Amino acid sequence: MPTIVHFEIPADNVERARKFYTGLFGWKIEKFAGPPTMDYWMIMTGKEEGRMGVDGGLMKRQNPQQHTTVYIDVPSLDEYMKKVESLGGQVVVPKTAVPEMGYFAVCVDPENNSFGLWEENPDAA
Repeated sequence: MPTIVHFEIPADNVERARKFYTGLFGWKIEKFAGPPTMDYWMIMTGKEEGRMGVDGGLMKRQNPQQHTTVYIDVPSLDEYMKKVESLGGQVVVPKTAVPEMGYFAVCVDPENNSFGLWEENPDAA
């Protein structure tokens, strides 16, 4: 069954947001070891015994309307993008590769809520 696997928090001031979430929840937030031009920080929420955690990312806000996005893992991104559209939603960011990790797309449901789809694929380029 598809489940939430990642979240992203956009911030106008990444350092301020990092300090806030680290201080509030004790989350570990570290710069992503990707390309030097990629300003992205990984959020590790921690996993307590008997409880699963969902990790996420922190990034510079791309536009004023950008909000927190949750990503749902699906077996086939192409199949689920078609399902989104057939059920009245929209794909607003098309299938995009995250090299050696997988593919994502961002969608909007009929109520104008955004969410992401994620397909893990180590061959993504």
